[in-house]
Formats: sequence, C-alpha cells, structure tokens
Amino acid sequence: MAVYHDVMKPNNESGRRRIAEPVQVYLDPPDRVRLDRLAAQLDATKSDVLRRALQALERQLTDPASHPALRIIGIAAGHGRRSASPGYDVAREHDRFLAEGETKSWKTPRKRKRRFSLGRPTTDDATRTM
Repeated sequence: MAVYHDVMKPNNESGRRRIAEPVQVYLDPPDRVRLDRLAAQLDATKSDVLRRALQALERQLTDPASHPALRIIGIAAGHGRRSASPGYDVAREHDRFLAEGETKSWKTPRKRKRRFSLGRPTTDDATRTM
C-alpha cells in the first residue's frame, strides 16, 4: 500500500505519475459564491473550475493578441497608406519618408479671389442693387 507522502514525492521511485498536489486557497465570500455558482453552472467540481480558470488566464497572458506591446502592431494599418511605393526602402530611409510626407501635407497658399474690384462694381454688386 502506498502512503500519501510516497506517491506525492517529486522524484517518485515507483514510476507513478504525480496525480495532483493539494493547494489551499482562501476566498472572500463573493469569490466563494462565484466559485460555487460556476461549479454548478458547468456541472464541474470546484477544482475543475479553478483549473479551467488557470488555463484560461495562461492562454490570455500568452496570447500575442492580448500582449500590450504587440497590440500596437497594426493599429495604423491602412491609415495614410499610399497607393504606390515611394521608390526606395522606407525602413532604411524612414526620415526621408516622413519628411516627404510632412512637406506634402503642407498646403500651398491659394490666391484669394477678390469679390469686389476696386472702384468698379462687379456683376454681383450690380444685380444686388436692382
């Protein structure tokens, strides 16, 4: 007959696989109610609910899509893209690319069209007086 401490040793000479390790967890009353509700809802033991929660948390933390630094990749995908390549390697000449984009965004001042000519009424002025 195997004794608990023999079976649960990390280097078990009997070759048996470690089944489980007891863990004691203290829960606040709301967490205890949540655990009981989830166990009933999933028709699972409380231990199974906690195992599933650990697995879900691990998946969430190791998922590249949820990593804060990796989430910024693609934020600006398609934003401000140009239809044609600039004709040079943007990765190597990023300063040039940014400078060209900035200067293209500057609008040349348009000549303002005068509404009224000096001293002579325009056709708009003539129609307004009638």
